[in-house]
Amino acid sequence: MANYKLVATAAMGLEAIVAQEVQALGYTTTVENGKVYFEGDETAIARANLWLRVADRVKIVVGQFPAKSFEQLFESVKALPWEKYLPVDASFPVSGKSVKSKLFSVPDCQAITKKAIVERMKQHYKRLGFLDESGATYKIEVSILKDVATLTIDSSGAGLHKRGYRQAQGEAPLKETLAAALVQISKWNPNRPFVDPFCGSGTIALEAAMYGQNIAPGYNREFISESWPWMKAKIWDAVRDEADSIANYEQPLEIIGSDIDHRMVSIAQENALEAGFGDIITFKQMQARDFTTQLTDGVMIGNPPYGERIGDVEVVEQVIRDLGQVMKNYPTWSVYMLSSMKNFEELYGRQTTKKRKLFNGFIETNYYQYWGQKSKRD
Repeated sequence: MANYKLVATAAMGLEAIVAQEVQALGYTTTVENGKVYFEGDETAIARANLWLRVADRVKIVVGQFPAKSFEQLFESVKALPWEKYLPVDASFPVSGKSVKSKLFSVPDCQAITKKAIVERMKQHYKRLGFLDESGATYKIEVSILKDVATLTIDSSGAGLHKRGYRQAQGEAPLKETLAAALVQISKWNPNRPFVDPFCGSGTIALEAAMYGQNIAPGYNREFISESWPWMKAKIWDAVRDEADSIANYEQPLEIIGSDIDHRMVSIAQENALEAGFGDIITFKQMQARDFTTQLTDGVMIGNPPYGERIGDVEVVEQVIRDLGQVMKNYPTWSVYMLSSMKNFEELYGRQTTKKRKLFNGFIETNYYQYWGQKSKRD
């Protein structure tokens, strides 16, 4: 098997979690803004795609070099060993981006990159005419940052947040990858009860269930690299068999999701059925202020509505006040809320144990963390 330089891309603020996930798979990491670099073979590509809960995509790094002129870009792209990745009939669309660089015209950068790869391929495969591009697709990106170009091939296809279970969603859905990050930051484990009082389409509860039963998030979907000739079917079969063998489908879970909107509860139930958790997660229509439980040492994670997107600010503020009052009754519960409300702590009525800046799409939020007291049973 060959060795590849790989990069798992991540949303801002989540790089450290993605690095931990990659390290847990057995690979050494280097972290930059929004990127976690590591090296591995074809099996590493398959395992990373199947197992990374918080990463956006897994890409192969073909090369990196200075690019201050179009000539330099062309020659440097052409010098890369494209034949190692692309067969003669490969279809290879090129996308691009440029930030703080002399070569700021993205369409020109894309066209020059494409032309350079075509030249390299024609030379290697001894072709005189056009390449027909009738085979498997290899999505290439030329990304130029401060006059340094990075050329990558996307091995994921659809973003890794697309697990395959989401049948429907609300108007402000939380990305599955961010939901998984919220669960991991909380240090929840499957022996503790779990509640999401603002469940929407059920994403946080579903990610918790997958995490709790150690189910690979990419187990029920396909990846673009499965169509590549050198990513053999037996590699994917072995990686999926391994995932199946270490999943703990019998792990009992106490997971509850609730929402004020009965339509969202129905959508969450549909999504849970699709994910195979229809009998494991309980969804019900309820306001957060009506939360009651006999259970101790639980974890509550939620993404309450944001004033700028759903409902008005006054309503949202009252929801947070009510939640703070209710949770005073459950001191052993840990509460984790993702909110864009700058005055969240004041509304909730307590200072956080810890908070962490995260981005929900383009919205700047904080993850407010209130750690519960240890119960006497410990």
